[in-house]
Amino acid sequence: MTTRLVLIRHGETDWNIEGRWLGQVDVPLNARGRKQAGQIALLLKDVGLAAIYTSDLTRARETAEVLARTRQLGVRIDPRLREIHQGEWQGLHLAEIQTRYTEAFRSRQENPLQVAPPGGETASQVRERVLAAVNDIVQTHAGDTVAIISHGFALAVILVYHQGIPIEKIWDLIPENAQVNIIDVNDSVIKHPLNTRSSGS
Repeated sequence: MTTRLVLIRHGETDWNIEGRWLGQVDVPLNARGRKQAGQIALLLKDVGLAAIYTSDLTRARETAEVLARTRQLGVRIDPRLREIHQGEWQGLHLAEIQTRYTEAFRSRQENPLQVAPPGGETASQVRERVLAAVNDIVQTHAGDTVAIISHGFALAVILVYHQGIPIEKIWDLIPENAQVNIIDVNDSVIKHPLNTRSSGS
């Protein structure tokens, strides 16, 4: 039985504009991010959703709540859908990380599955919790269409697994703010991608 997952990255935050690595820092949407959430709801107005799941971080919840208001659905919060914990790199700009953590950054880029930012998570740890959440959602809503609002790295983990490509390529699959990807899942096994859509933001 095929379950359709509508994967949505949260709308924009001020830290996204500033180029800061958010990780699990709880930053809310900015004005543009709230507008993007409304555009997502409009984009998906003809898509019948059985449920809406979200990370517990504010930027994802706010995006999910806008979508939920357009239909008679509550928002189901699952902390396993959180963004990767970036440890000491959270709140820093990329240039700062590359300068202050040169070797650690290089090692992490080359082997994200096993190498974590200092005090943070590896891609392997993120994969374990995120895919466990996805599998639970699929088993609960077999045959339905479900929205999942999450974060760039967390969603990229799903897409990497979905497409069966090496984890080292994960950096190429991180969705933009408010990007929508639709995939089909069969019996907890993620299959090939259906399509990708943008909110037009």
